[in-house]
Amino acid sequence: MIYRILLSSLVFSLLFSCAVQKNQRTGNVPKIYYNGDIITMHTQEPTYVEAVVEVHGKIAFVGDLNTVLNRYKDHNLIDLKGKTMLPGFIDPHSHFGMVSNSMGQVDLNPSPVGNVSTIEDIQLALVRYKKDHNIPDGDWIFGWGYDDGQLAEKRHLNKNEIDAVLPNNPVYLQHTSGHMGVANSMALNKLSVNASTPNPEGGNIARIKGSNEPNGLVQETAMYPFVGNMLEVLAKDQEKYFEQTQDFYAQNGITTAQDGMTDRPTIHFFQSQANQGKLKLDLIALAGFSDLSENIKDEDLRFKTYKNGFKVQGTKIIADGSPQGKTAYFTQSYLTEVPDCDSNCKGLPSISQNNLNNLFKTAYEHDNQLFIHCNGDASIDMVIEAHEYACKTLNQPLDKDRRTIAIHAQFVRPDQLEIFKKYKIEPSFFTNHAFFWGDNHVENLGVIRANFLSPIHSADKLGLKYTNHSDATVTPINPVFTVWSAVNRVSRSGKTIGEGEKVSPYLALKAITSHAAYEFYEENYKGTLEQGKIADFVILDKNPLKVNPMDIKNIEVVETIKNGKPIYQKK
Repeated sequence: MIYRILLSSLVFSLLFSCAVQKNQRTGNVPKIYYNGDIITMHTQEPTYVEAVVEVHGKIAFVGDLNTVLNRYKDHNLIDLKGKTMLPGFIDPHSHFGMVSNSMGQVDLNPSPVGNVSTIEDIQLALVRYKKDHNIPDGDWIFGWGYDDGQLAEKRHLNKNEIDAVLPNNPVYLQHTSGHMGVANSMALNKLSVNASTPNPEGGNIARIKGSNEPNGLVQETAMYPFVGNMLEVLAKDQEKYFEQTQDFYAQNGITTAQDGMTDRPTIHFFQSQANQGKLKLDLIALAGFSDLSENIKDEDLRFKTYKNGFKVQGTKIIADGSPQGKTAYFTQSYLTEVPDCDSNCKGLPSISQNNLNNLFKTAYEHDNQLFIHCNGDASIDMVIEAHEYACKTLNQPLDKDRRTIAIHAQFVRPDQLEIFKKYKIEPSFFTNHAFFWGDNHVENLGVIRANFLSPIHSADKLGLKYTNHSDATVTPINPVFTVWSAVNRVSRSGKTIGEGEKVSPYLALKAITSHAAYEFYEENYKGTLEQGKIADFVILDKNPLKVNPMDIKNIEVVETIKNGKPIYQKK
């Protein structure tokens, strides 16, 4: 009997030893992260723990170090050396595909992103790009990021200024807002835009003064053919830049990225990359509203469901334009001159109320989550009306948990925030505007409207689960900078844009962790450091909660970890 017990014990010990050795070979030994500022993000006020344990890509334990060491005899200690550990950043809204496409375009950004400050700088950059890339005559050339408000001339360039340096190539230059662009003569001809072309609904083709001849500027829906053509031309390079784009997101601590408006061919491309095991992070797409009916009928498209790290979350609608481009739709007029508008210049909706109502009805009827781009308060009124219409028509509760997301909601009014809370509409703000265009907003909209830009403080007081994003390529993919802009609200000139809407670093971090997980119905397995959740981590060299608020933007990502595996490590 004793012999059998001893034999059994020996066999068990050998099996256990083999299992441990196998775990060590396969990397499944529990990893214990300790000796740093580990912020869980799961409570209303900051909560720190001594250790986090990762096993098989999941968080196995969160708590004190002694308990961890006693529980896990076989382990791999990861010394944070005083650095800060957070849940991996979740991107509430950017344009993964546009970021990727920008890698094949001329960079026309002003400081601090680029070096363009004059129209001549743009011309020189275009000539240099054609030469450096050996682009033959007749081939398309695209540029991105120019900002008329930051040019010395304080205006858009025109087709003649592009023709002067690139007369033999069709050229389209995308404005930094993503809501307009400038085409040269050859590009206009290729897309059949001329003096007899009418303005499309929700768009504007700017004209040479005193005539109907296009000057090259196309705004809102008038730019759609040019953007569609650009995406088609650049599609051949999608795979070339796919990994590079992921690495760029990972370098910024992002473990879940978003493509903020995705057509069907690109959805298929993303899924093909995911099926080939090429995703390093999770990628969420928002399908375009023009494809809503077709997408709903597509039996192969399952919304809100990951497949190999990729999912289509819902549908994106564009309701208005850009505040810095003066196409965002307001109830009160802009205070400065608006191109091609003589009076009562309030911007313009990108869609009619009737069409918006029907989109809401179709989406709500099929439990399709909606994300609506709406900057000005008039467009937000349209969103609220469409929500009420759809609920009434379908006999659904106004406050059903649909998680309809108001993308940007930059100039939401206080009364509209109250309605958001009542109807369970969540805002995804854009505080980077305070830095990049805060001075412009004061000039164009007045101090009162400008100071209530992206009002996170007011939204938090109401209990809204706000998020805060970069809208890349509009502003750079950099969640740490987004935190900085929410905390400080400092403009390019150093002015504070809305002192009363500043928030603490912790509340700013919630917008890209726990609240962002909620936005995508992922709060049960992402966004906080809690047992059972996915081991998505970001490690920073300093703690945003402990440094001088103005120094937050200088904090660097040291490491990004997805499903327990490093996808970025600072060299």
